[in-house]
Amino acid sequence: MFGYVLPSQSRLDERERERFRAVYCGLCHTLRERYGFAASLLLNYDFTFLAILLSEGGEERCETRRCAVHPCRGCLAQERTPALEAAADRTVILSWWQIQDHIADHGFWRGLKYRAAALALRCAYRKAEERLPCFDAAVRTHLKALAALEDARCASIDMAAEPFAALMADAAADLTDGKRRRILTELLYQLGRWIYLIDAADDLKKDTQSGNYNPLLYRYHPENGALSETDKLALADTLDASIARMAGAYALIDYGVWTPILDSIFYESLYGIGKAVLDGTYRRRRRLRKQARKKKSNEETL
Repeated sequence: MFGYVLPSQSRLDERERERFRAVYCGLCHTLRERYGFAASLLLNYDFTFLAILLSEGGEERCETRRCAVHPCRGCLAQERTPALEAAADRTVILSWWQIQDHIADHGFWRGLKYRAAALALRCAYRKAEERLPCFDAAVRTHLKALAALEDARCASIDMAAEPFAALMADAAADLTDGKRRRILTELLYQLGRWIYLIDAADDLKKDTQSGNYNPLLYRYHPENGALSETDKLALADTLDASIARMAGAYALIDYGVWTPILDSIFYESLYGIGKAVLDGTYRRRRRLRKQARKKKSNEETL
């Protein structure tokens, strides 16, 4: 997961912004309590979005809690729920294997920071693997398939995105409600496809310089890491198609109090973030800040 999925602030009132911040902070506390402080550093918007997707539609209890980021005043955080715990388990497993991928890609010296991160998360990963052995095995399988496509320098963006899309879809595999599982499987598949391709577009210039595999390099052959306007339009079309399929699946589930937040994501912010990435104006945000301090945030461009 890469931190691209966040609601459009312009569509939300202060109550909805506070609700999103509460689940964000609740996931942070759940990660720390379940897996230790290092695991809480894995928190990003995508995992918060996953926690909301795995939740029910009712209002959850919140409490004011202090942490390293808010040591004095504290912040409103959602109390632990099965959805937050499920999202925390998946966060650790997905992040562990993302770190392993970075270790493989960056060699010894450039990969030292990733080796340090893996060392800090090893115990957390082992706990998460014990809790979700099937999901961990599925992630391994899909990443192995992705590595084979990368080694072959696959030029098909659909084939290259398939393993990560399938990996994300498996995050819903253990849901007991059959209808909900089928819907979320489709939604998460399209989300995984969109994230993989938007990350490829975001990293295109860097990968051009480093020589790392990027399917867009082999599909579009950009000059100096920049897509032509025609290629941008073609990529935008396939990105928007995944968003439309996500929105179609989302419409089949009643998310109750989460509806305004999810509406802002599926019907506005994903399109805006995709446009910003393709235009080269996107700046990734890792941590929430007070709205008053956001003078130049991505959300204001959506």
